[in-house]
This record gives sequence, C-alpha cells and structure tokens, in this order.
Amino acid sequence: MLFNSAQFLVFLPIVVGMYYLIPGKIKGYWLLAASYFFYMCWNAKYVVLILSTTIVTYVSGVAIERIKQADYEERRSVFLKKLCLTGSIVLNLSVLFVFKYLNFGVDTLSRICAQFHVALNIPAVDLLLPVGISFYTFQALGYTIDVYRDEIYAEKNFFRYALFISFFPQLVAGPIERSRNLLKQLSSLPAKISFAQWKEGAFLMLWGYFLKVVLADRIAIFVDTAYGDMDRYTGCFLLVASLLFAVQIYCDFAGYSVIAMGTAKILGVRLMENFNAPYFAMTVSEFWRRWHISLSEWFRDYLYIPLGGNRRGRARKYFNTLVTFGVSGLWHGADWSYAVWGLLNGFYQVAGDFLMPLRKRTARILEIKTDSLSHRLLKTVVTFLLVDFAWIFFRAPSIRDALRVIWRIATQHNIWVLTDGSLYTCGLDQKNFTLMIISIMILFCADLCKYRGIEIRNVIARQDYWAQCVVAAGTVVIILLFGIWGVEYDAANFIYFQF
Repeated sequence: MLFNSAQFLVFLPIVVGMYYLIPGKIKGYWLLAASYFFYMCWNAKYVVLILSTTIVTYVSGVAIERIKQADYEERRSVFLKKLCLTGSIVLNLSVLFVFKYLNFGVDTLSRICAQFHVALNIPAVDLLLPVGISFYTFQALGYTIDVYRDEIYAEKNFFRYALFISFFPQLVAGPIERSRNLLKQLSSLPAKISFAQWKEGAFLMLWGYFLKVVLADRIAIFVDTAYGDMDRYTGCFLLVASLLFAVQIYCDFAGYSVIAMGTAKILGVRLMENFNAPYFAMTVSEFWRRWHISLSEWFRDYLYIPLGGNRRGRARKYFNTLVTFGVSGLWHGADWSYAVWGLLNGFYQVAGDFLMPLRKRTARILEIKTDSLSHRLLKTVVTFLLVDFAWIFFRAPSIRDALRVIWRIATQHNIWVLTDGSLYTCGLDQKNFTLMIISIMILFCADLCKYRGIEIRNVIARQDYWAQCVVAAGTVVIILLFGIWGVEYDAANFIYFQF
C-alpha cells in the first residue's frame, strides 16, 4: 500500500477515525492490527519475517534485563548478556542476508572462483525482497543493543513492542526510530490531540505529497529516459539527468519521511526529523548530518563508535569511517556499485579531514575570508557536486554503467542541447520541464528557510484561518493537477522501498 495510492487515502481516515473513537486502553492494539494489515498488503506471507524479528529481539531484550537483575557474578552476567545480544544480531542479520544478499554473495564468489578457473554451479535463489526489511531489522537491533547498554529498560508488553517494530507510518522506509523516542510514546498514547497538531500533521503530509508526486515522479521521467538509453542521450543529457537525480532521490525519500511524520503526528506520535536541508551543507560530513539522519546516527552509534570512532588515532579514524560508509552503501543495495557510492562518501570525509590543515594554511596565506557569503556558497556548490558525482554510482545499474555515464559526460560536449530545446525530448515536454524547474525553485526556497531555522508550516499556522485554508486548498489543487499519476507509471513506488 503506497502512501500515494487511493487505498491509503481510504485506509488512513478509517484508522484515524477508529483510533479516536475506541477507548484508550485498546488504542495500541488497534494501531498494531492496522500496522500488520498495512504490511500484509504488500505480501501477506512475509508478515512471518517481521513477526520473527519482533519475537527474537523481544525475547533477547527481556532475557538481557533478567540477567541484569539476577544475582550472577559479573563475569557470568557479562557473558550471558553478550550471548543474548550476539544471538539476536546473528539471527536477524542472517535473515536479512538470505533475502537481500544471498544471490549477491553467490555471484561474487562465483566471479572470484572464475578468476582461478574454478566453476561454481550454484543456482540463484528466487526470493522476493521483503519490503522494509532493512529498516525494521535495524530498528529492532538498535533496541536490543540499547537494552544491553543500559540505555533503556526492556519492554515487557509484547504487543506494545510489536507496535514499535511495525508502526505503519515509518515501517517500510523509516525513519529508523530509536526506542527511547518511539517506544516511550507508544506506552502512553494520547486520548486526543489538539487541532493545531492535526493541522501540522496535515501540512506535513501535503508537503510530502508535493515532493513525491509533483517533483520526484516528474523528475524520474527525465532521469529514467536518459539513463535508459545512454546511446541516444549522451553528454549534457546525462549531466542534467545526474544533477536532477540528486533532487529526485531527495524529494522521493524526504517526501516519504515527511508523509510518515505527518501521519504519525495526526495519531499523536512524534517521529524524528530525517532530512534537514542537506544540499545546503558546506562539507560532505555536514551533508551526512543532514541526510537520512536516522540511518546516519544508527551507523554512528552502533558501528562507527564500537569500532573505535576517532579515539584511536587518525589512521584508525579514517579506517572506521571507510568501513562505516562501505557497509552503509551495501545496506542500500546488494551490488558493488552501492559499496562504491558509500566508499566515495567516506573517502570525501577522510580527504577533507586530512587536508584540513593545508586548507586552513592556504586560506590564511591568501587572506581568504572563510566566513564570507561567496566562500560559503562555493563550499556548498563543491559539496553538492561531490555528492552528486557519487550519486551516479547509486543510480546506475552497475559500476560499469556508472563509469560509462561519467565517460560520456566527460567526453561528449553537446552543450547546445541546453538551449536548443533538445532537453524537451527526454521524456518531459516544455510545459512539464518548466513546471519541474518551478517546483525545484519552490523546494530551494523552502529548504533555504529551513536552513535558516524558519519552519514554513509554523509560519502558516500563525496566519488567519482563511489564509491557512487557502494555502491548504491551493496545495491540494496543485498536487491533483500537476502530480504524476497512473498505473502505467511504474516509477510511482518510493525509491527506498527497495532497500
């Protein structure tokens, strides 16, 4: 069930209406049933997987809590807690590996063996990737680790914990919530919420729909056309498509996250902010503090810091950074192109840190005003170009295709296509292309306000009711008139559902 589907627009009012009609003691059970129904709309049999993850991590958390309270000697207590934690991690990552990485691992092994003239006749396993498995697996593992670290108490109510894992607004594409935020809220669901919260939730959802169906899905037509026929669309076509893909994936994923935040807000639950004007970042490190914040923080807390973080010298810090971003890349997809994408982002940060003394010395010698608007703008543009270059490996089907895109951009200088109307042959006619540019300008203004600490929805909320109604109605009309709809448009799925 997609957020941008008619089924969801029927499902949500029913869930919300019943939620505020039923007694407070059973609100959680109603949301749990709705969440499992939401997930089963994708593939009913795979509900067994999310239930298995829930049971394993719930039992692990309770077992760790009981070991803490038992009168064991310290060495035995530590051993038993580590055993429970390790068992939970191994079981859950094994399931994730089988469904997401098994064929990738077999293919990689076969290629390695082929270099030594050894043939492996291992057939591929035809398994459908369960939607959202990477997200809810990481959320469940984060809970178990938090219990092990004494950061939270183990949840004793199984149904409440099951709701924490399966809460439908953020189930299939995040944000990856922490137990200390979401689980605590689910333990005391509000009987009712204020009209102001309803409005905030509604405006968040409208903005998310604008990002998704007006911007992301329209840009996808251009990007898919160019990347789908690289023999015809070369040079500047691919350059424009690569630049636009950075906007597409941002609008697609941020659109989902914002709709999830709005949906949860209507239910009285606050989800964490997952994006914070990432393309206004002036360094790649800052970009990753603003992009997919829930995943970046997950890898920081549960991988980078346990590896040693920056506490064991510069060389170890750089190694930990590269490992973290390499794993992050593979988390996104079972292909080496994702690993290259992750490692590129890690390399940017390593290079930036290593060259920092030289950059400061150069700025001092040349008397560069590092706090000037021009210098900050230059850093922002360079950061965007570095990030966008890495996105090519994310978007292309393979490393070879990504290198092919880069080569065609670098060697085929058909710059005239930018002005002679040729861009209008790449899936979008002139009207749709113009609408796309206008929408990107709206996004730019909105993110600029956010970067400066101005929340537009709060500004709208301070206006008269008639003005708020005009804004809401106008946004709905824009989405309905200019959104990309239709079953024939396969790219309507959110990009991150495949991860």
